[in-house]
Amino acid sequence: MNRVAARRQLARDGWLHTLSMVLPVLLLGRMEAQVADWGLALFAAGLVSLFFSLPAFTAFKHALISTEQVLNGPAEADAWSHLRRVRRRGLLIASLPAWFAAAGALLGMEPIVRLLLVLGSLVLLVLYRIPRQLH
Repeated sequence: MNRVAARRQLARDGWLHTLSMVLPVLLLGRMEAQVADWGLALFAAGLVSLFFSLPAFTAFKHALISTEQVLNGPAEADAWSHLRRVRRRGLLIASLPAWFAAAGALLGMEPIVRLLLVLGSLVLLVLYRIPRQLH
């Protein structure tokens, strides 16, 4: 796999994860709350889930560094595929607060609180961007 194809796949993965974070909140936010007592508990769980991304982000940074070190070498294709796997795992973990917000839409979470959790996930998604040094 060449560098352009790998970057294209990474960009597509980022957009798909953005959609998978935002669409459930938008769709479930229009539904009526089934139980109105669990909004605060899900908000707390969403905030705690932000911290689960720390080890995944560290692994992503290490994968970025190792990919940069093998550019134009024989192991470049393997490094890009490893970087994609690590980034995909990190994006899934970064999506957790937004998914808690989607569940919170059904369990009585206020719209502003859901927005804060989705914005937290989107900020984490921005951290997982691929830097320009890997062109």
